[in-house]
Amino acid sequence: MADTTALYALRFPDGSVSLYIDELYAKDRGIDSSKLVRVEIPRTMFISGSVQEVREYVAQYLETHQSQTGTA
Repeated sequence: MADTTALYALRFPDGSVSLYIDELYAKDRGIDSSKLVRVEIPRTMFISGSVQEVREYVAQYLETHQSQTGTA
């Protein structure tokens, strides 16, 4: 069993984050899959964390990742 579970995320200019279980689900919702970022969530957080905790984890990951790559 893996120690992480992947979610796909999209961060909006206002800092809010939408989470998707997979690219197909996002595409069904009208999201351009090329804009999604795959984020590995620790399995313990995925299983027992709140939605807010997962969102905050993803937002922090995206902020760190995007500042390192120079994208906004």
